[in-house]
Amino acid sequence: MALVHDLAEFVSEASYADLSAEAEAQLKARVLDSLGCAIGAMDAEPVRRVRAHVDEFDGDGPATLIGGGGASPDRAALYNSFLVRYLDFNDSYLAEGETCHPSDNLGTVLATAEYADADGRALLEALAVAYQVQCRLSDEAPVRDHGFDHTVEGQYAAAAGASKALDLSPEQTANAVAISGTAHNALRVTRTGALSNWKGLAYPETGFTATHSTFLARRGITGPPEVFEGNKGYMHSIAGEFDLDWSAEDLERVTRTSIKKYNAEFHSQSTLEAALAIKREEGIDPHAIDRIEIDTFDVAYHIIGGGEEGDKTVVREKEEADHSLPYMTAVALLDDQVLPAQYASDRIAADDVQSLLQKVEIRENEDYSAAFPDKMPCDVRIHVGDTVYGTHREDFEGFHTNPMAWDTVAEKFSRLAEPHTDAALRSDMVDAVDELETLPVHELTDLLAAVER
Repeated sequence: MALVHDLAEFVSEASYADLSAEAEAQLKARVLDSLGCAIGAMDAEPVRRVRAHVDEFDGDGPATLIGGGGASPDRAALYNSFLVRYLDFNDSYLAEGETCHPSDNLGTVLATAEYADADGRALLEALAVAYQVQCRLSDEAPVRDHGFDHTVEGQYAAAAGASKALDLSPEQTANAVAISGTAHNALRVTRTGALSNWKGLAYPETGFTATHSTFLARRGITGPPEVFEGNKGYMHSIAGEFDLDWSAEDLERVTRTSIKKYNAEFHSQSTLEAALAIKREEGIDPHAIDRIEIDTFDVAYHIIGGGEEGDKTVVREKEEADHSLPYMTAVALLDDQVLPAQYASDRIAADDVQSLLQKVEIRENEDYSAAFPDKMPCDVRIHVGDTVYGTHREDFEGFHTNPMAWDTVAEKFSRLAEPHTDAALRSDMVDAVDELETLPVHELTDLLAAVER
């Protein structure tokens, strides 16, 4: 049997009853967190452009768009996923060779579950499948060092989640995953060098194409059955050989994902917590800082610290700012927070932050690299005249070993959603997600439709 059929059997047999109480609770927390990120992104100009695109070429359909209106499930997956992803504030999963954001799959699962008139149990079940597939492929078959984007594994995950939400047969699921995985393999240049809007749109495009592929398979279109192990397949062309026994998998990987405390690239979280702790405890005036030293692990250094993915001291756009550890550290110290407001164009261009980010020095610590991904260790030292203030962090509030409480997630949701919702709607959304397993999906999407654009 081809490996894609093993994966399809896992998807088909996965059940809500397989979820531990902790996994269910963490899934709900990530749904609420993701919806807050989505609503908080509604004013962004790139988001408005994508909404205009969907409205022009679709504008009506069975899947709800956040903020009202409907579209085909694949275009709803595109738009709603872009909302979730745009702020770069949603969850993350750390593997040794890959970092991904599994809640990127929510837009796909929400659209297909609504189309299928599913209940909340089915939505959580499908989302758990997508989490498990993406995280385990990130563990066993990372692609970043081969020049491909983490959205490549997402093509399998999103198609698996959509197949589960649509209750496809194992054969249909295998075809959906095979089509999606064969046809859409993205390049890592998405996140290297000068960054563009595509950084935030890459996974929404994955959701769009995976949903489209799944509906083709639902109608009987077949895909290459040896997508993983075949000649010029995923192993041969991209990831290399790996061994993943899907019959031994569970639905618990969500419990090893982490929720961001700050609106910043994931690998910066412990550094930002450390820098702000020093500032607040010592009463440091950020304008008096002469130098900031950061020792961190290799992945943070290479992706956001000026390592192999390029200089991070030239920051002009939002996409560059939220992948620049010098910028994020500087703006955190100056503004005492890192939220969407810290990525406004005038804030990025301001002299104070542009000056301070040039004073940030980042080095890789080999011991810290060895501790990653089980920990996210860092040292931060702030020089003010002849005095050096320093601290160490192993993780941050929201890391999977230090989970964020439901009430804290709800506070983050409310802070992000406030500009586009009233207090009653926010309360209803929090309650709906908390009780999601008892509700039909359309009750949640009806609330999302009531969000003000």
